[in-house]
Amino acid sequence: MSPSPPLICARHLRKHYAGRPVVQDVSFALAAGETLVLLGPSGCGKTTLLKMLNRLIEPDSGTVEVGGHDVRTLAPETLRRGMGYVIQQAGLLPHYTVAENVAVVPRLLGHAPAAITARTEALLTRLHLPPAQFAHQYPQQLSGGQQQRVGLARALAADPPIVLLDEPFGALDPITRTAIRRDFRELEELLRKTIVLVTHDVGEAFELADRILLLDAGRVQQLGTPRELLFRPANEFVRRFFAPDRLALQLRTLRLADIRPFLPAATAVVASAPRLAPTLSVQQALEQLTDSVEEQADAALFLAADSTAGLGHRLTLPHLMAAFGQALQLEDAAWKR
Repeated sequence: MSPSPPLICARHLRKHYAGRPVVQDVSFALAAGETLVLLGPSGCGKTTLLKMLNRLIEPDSGTVEVGGHDVRTLAPETLRRGMGYVIQQAGLLPHYTVAENVAVVPRLLGHAPAAITARTEALLTRLHLPPAQFAHQYPQQLSGGQQQRVGLARALAADPPIVLLDEPFGALDPITRTAIRRDFRELEELLRKTIVLVTHDVGEAFELADRILLLDAGRVQQLGTPRELLFRPANEFVRRFFAPDRLALQLRTLRLADIRPFLPAATAVVASAPRLAPTLSVQQALEQLTDSVEEQADAALFLAADSTAGLGHRLTLPHLMAAFGQALQLEDAAWKR
């Protein structure tokens, strides 16, 4: 069976402003349901590239295809109604209520009023904005984090297959940013979307991306999974870009399944002890382990053994970090071969 064609395909995109190259010969293909993060230093062309996808910016040369259609053959408004779009600081209409902001695109598409109301209320509820409290408020009555949640609800209201996000969490304080990122990651409506996200936050990129497109001065430095960029950098720029955050990124990238071979032998699982999924990152396991120890000094966490029911590897902080170190050595050696 042949693979499905990409949902988004960009070929040899270029853009200059006043003779200065901003995007230089960028190509990539994005499968349906995939999340691509555009990452790089300020001024590297991330936002310009994102806006070429929905024709907010027209390239000087090159093509963008969506669903097999050259976007130049589509009316811009038709193209954009099929793409959710979220920007930093939400960009809400100040004279519209929260409910009216969320309903903008469904109304333009002629959806039934009852369906719009139901969809709006469902999205606000899932984004922790109870409709009874927030639907009739205006943007200026909301906090920055609440405005971003409304912006996300608006982008999803018409259930578009593609969602574009331009630094959507960039203006928020760290605590609010972490909370909204968690909501974003867990929101059911996003699980089947094709997402392109611009960020300058390396941790955010590694947390949310299936693949990362790393740019510098408008050129692609590397396109690959977070693991590939971290352990197999294509050039010195890629290596240096991630060097300051390398340990934190390694903790996010390696999974419990990766370190399981280096944990102590499996034992019987304590019935009341929490069980950790092998897909959890070492960082997530570390956070759960720290929380458990704070609550109860002798608390135990278990990672299920590979194939033996009822057995698991008991995790302690020393076990976790020792196994992480050994797995890291193996990973580094594998990429160097």
